[in-house]
Order: sequence, then structure tokens, then C-alpha cells
Amino acid sequence: QVQLVESGGGLVETGGSPRLSCAASGNIFRFNIMGWYRQAPGKQREPVATLTSGGSTNYADSVKGRFNISGDNAETSVYLQMSSLKPEDTAVYYCTAYGPEWYWGQGTQVTVSS
Repeated sequence: QVQLVESGGGLVETGGSPRLSCAASGNIFRFNIMGWYRQAPGKQREPVATLTSGGSTNYADSVKGRFNISGDNAETSVYLQMSSLKPEDTAVYYCTAYGPEWYWGQGTQVTVSS
């Protein structure tokens, strides 16, 4: 059993720069990918940023240049540094990890006030 626990969400003003954290625990084998998805009210869950074990990153077009994903050396934690937040970034942000199956956190709410 693998658990992913997110933290760092909350109410943020437009233009703010919060940092989300995700820590994995449990029977971890090896994560090939860690990342973040988000789901806004009435919308489907969408990828935000991913980080591979090789260090490659990928970002949604909507967050490129504003968000930065990073991980720790143990490859059991992943972070999302967000900046220049917009109201449309309001969503529940989910941490995810793959290896050898997909795991998901419970999500953390990020609300950007206009």
C-alpha cells in the first residue's frame, strides 16, 4: 500500500506563489513518474506537471513559465512551486505517482481570489 499526502493548498490572492508538497509513504517500489493533476469545478481532471525519475519535466501549456515541479533525491516527494496565480488556477490539486501502478493523493484545494 502506497499513500500520497499533499499539503500547501489554501486561499491565495491573484499573483500569489504557493508551494504544494506531496510525500509518499508505504510500500514504495520505485516511482517512474511523479506529478500533479488538477480538477476545477465542473471540469475533468487534467495534468499540470510531471517529473520522471530521469529528471525530465512536462508542463501543461496553461502553466508553463509559471509553475515548477521538482522532487527530492529519494524520489519519494514531489513539489509544485506555483507563481503568478490566476483565478482560473482554482482547483483541487492531486499528487500522482506511477510505479508499478498509478497512485493518487486525496487532493488539496487551491483557491485563487480575484
